Amino acid sequence: MLDFSVTFIITILNIAILFFILRKILFKPVTKFIAERNQRIQSSIDQAERDKAMAQKLLEQYQTRLKNAEKEADGIIKAAQEQADAEANRIIMQGKAEAQKIADIASARLEADRIAAMALFRTEAAAIVVSAAGKLIGRELSGAEQHRFAAETLEKMAMDSGKRDV
Repeated sequence: MLDFSVTFIITILNIAILFFILRKILFKPVTKFIAERNQRIQSSIDQAERDKAMAQKLLEQYQTRLKNAEKEADGIIKAAQEQADAEANRIIMQGKAEAQKIADIASARLEADRIAAMALFRTEAAAIVVSAAGKLIGRELSGAEQHRFAAETLEKMAMDSGKRDV
């Protein structure tokens, strides 16, 4: 059977005393150290979770701001395009108005030149007709008679051309 000697009891007593001493000196500080370490790790994990949530919120805010900035940029571009189109239309209209003004001035000058040319033509034609009529009659007309015949001829031509214009 089992024989328990004094050495065995002393060894058990030594182990028990050693256990209590180690527990008091070693196990409690180690357990305390491990508990503190677990606490620090848990607080770091919690802080990391809070930081991650904060980063997610910031990311969402920045994405929202970016979308708003893109919309604003599109609006600015659209407004600038509309302003450029309006400016281009204004310049085109101004150019057309100036071109019409120049055309009107040219037309008025052309009409004035035509009227002056017709008046000169009538005067010269009347002088030629009077001169030819004088040669046909066989006599030379004086300057006053030539002017009178020319004026009569011009009046007749003006009346005839007035009738043709109507």
